[in-house]
Amino acid sequence: MEKVVFKESIYTYQIDFAGHVSNIVYIQWMEVGRLKLLEAAGLPVHSIMEKSGILPMLVETKIQYKKPLFLGEQVRIEVWLSQLKNISAIMEFRFFNAKEELAATGQQRGLFVDLEKKRPHRLSEEYRACFEPFLQG
Repeated sequence: MEKVVFKESIYTYQIDFAGHVSNIVYIQWMEVGRLKLLEAAGLPVHSIMEKSGILPMLVETKIQYKKPLFLGEQVRIEVWLSQLKNISAIMEFRFFNAKEELAATGQQRGLFVDLEKKRPHRLSEEYRACFEPFLQG
């Protein structure tokens, strides 16, 4: 099973009134992770939109905060799939601070949607195979 792993720096504009990273920033990092996962699977968003007329779309986001992240730190982010169905997938996220302590966990559920019909779209076997290396059952 593969994971997409990347690091992000923490900037002043990401800090909230309490002095740590704002909750919304985790959702932005999840967006970056989702796009990196699609690229690692060989299915960047613009490509699947043009070639297949489908688009991954979020339907649910969950985050559990464990430790705050602060200005000047770097966060290490891991993303992988915990579930891959015919029309949907569940992505898992882990956020680690500079000491490699777990700062937060996250989960997002997404659908594959036909752009023309605006309806859920069944994932082809070819696309499923692209995602399988990132699936931890």
